[in-house]
Amino acid sequence: MLLRAHKKYSREVSLYEPIGVDKDGETVSLVDVIELDTRDALDDMILRQDIRELYEAFHKCLKPSEQKVLRMRYGLQGEREYTQREIAERMGISRSYVSQRR
Repeated sequence: MLLRAHKKYSREVSLYEPIGVDKDGETVSLVDVIELDTRDALDDMILRQDIRELYEAFHKCLKPSEQKVLRMRYGLQGEREYTQREIAERMGISRSYVSQRR
């Protein structure tokens, strides 16, 4: 009897085992609740590919002046972040033009 009780409580638990339902009635598992500090290699590869594609589109689709505004505004490609007013002053354009380009 004691062995059966011990066996019942010492079973392994899967991260994908349902533990309840959310407010929408969807099944929730442990893996949905636990936040991991590390990303796996596949996530890193996908992120690098997405970044590469974004930069390709950045260079293909935007004019050089638009690229410069975005680099300065959001600190892309090693640039520091500037305010719209700072960008307008440095580039000799209106603040509204900066706002339209971002």
